[in-house]
Amino acid sequence: MQLLELDMLKEFDRVCRKHGIRYTLSSGTMLGAVRHKGFIPWDDDADVTMLREEYEKFVAVCGELDPEICFFQDHSTDPEYRWGYGKLRRTGTQYVRVGQEHLKCKTGIFVDIFPLDDVPNGAIARVLQKERCFVTRKLMYSEVGRLSDSQSPFMRRLYSLMSKIPVDYAFHRLNKYARKSKNSSPNVVRTLMFDALGKKAKKLPKELRYGRPKKWFLDVAEYEFEGCRFFGPKDYDEYLRFKYGNYMELPPEDKRQQNSPVSFLDFGDTVRR
Repeated sequence: MQLLELDMLKEFDRVCRKHGIRYTLSSGTMLGAVRHKGFIPWDDDADVTMLREEYEKFVAVCGELDPEICFFQDHSTDPEYRWGYGKLRRTGTQYVRVGQEHLKCKTGIFVDIFPLDDVPNGAIARVLQKERCFVTRKLMYSEVGRLSDSQSPFMRRLYSLMSKIPVDYAFHRLNKYARKSKNSSPNVVRTLMFDALGKKAKKLPKELRYGRPKKWFLDVAEYEFEGCRFFGPKDYDEYLRFKYGNYMELPPEDKRQQNSPVSFLDFGDTVRR
C-alpha cells in the first residue's frame, strides 16, 4: 500500500511542480519524512495539505495526472463523493472503509488532499464558522451515520433525516467560505470539513484554537521521503511540535497501528513504477 501511495505522491508532485503549485506533506506523512525519511513503518495512508488557492489551481489541472497511476476525486469530479476534501485514488484498486460499503462513490487506495481555508479574524465570527462547519460536516456524514453501529438509535434517526437533504447543499455552504480564502490574507487557516483536533483544541492557546499559521503552508522546503523529494513546512519543528509534542519519541508498540478499519481491499493488477 505504501509503495502505491508513493507512486501517487510522485505523480502529484510532478503535476504541482510543472504548474508552480505549492503543497506540503502533512500529519503523519510529514512526521515520517522527518523522523523516518519516509513512511512511518506502521502507517497505512498519506496526507498532503494545500492552501485553498493552490488547491483550486490543482483541481484545474488534475486532468494531467497519468490515468494509469491515479485520478483526482472530490465532489466536483465524483458527485457521489461526500467529503469536503479531495483524494488521489490509485487506478485499478479498491479500498472500502468499514461502514461505507453502501456509498456509491468511486473507491481505491488513496492519498488525502486537505484544502486549507481562512478562519475569520473576529472572535464571534470564528465561533459561528466553527458551528456552521460542524453542521455541514454532519450533513456530509449523514449517509454513513444513519447506518453506523457506533451511533445511538437517536443519532441514527437524526442522521436518517439529515441524509434526505441533498448533499449539494452542504457543498454550497462550504463554498461560501472557500471563495473568501486568499493566500495573501493574514488569517489563520484550517480544513473546514475535517476537525482533526476536536476537544483537544480547548487546551491550545487562543490564537491556535481555530486555525494554524498560514506561514507553515506558504514557506516550504524540500524533504527526503523514500528516496524522493517532497515539500513540507520550512519550519517543520514548530509544525510537528504543535501536532505531536515530542515528535521524535516513538509511541509504545501497542499504539503502532493502522488508521482506518477496512471492509474490502483489492490491490488489483497494479505494478510499482
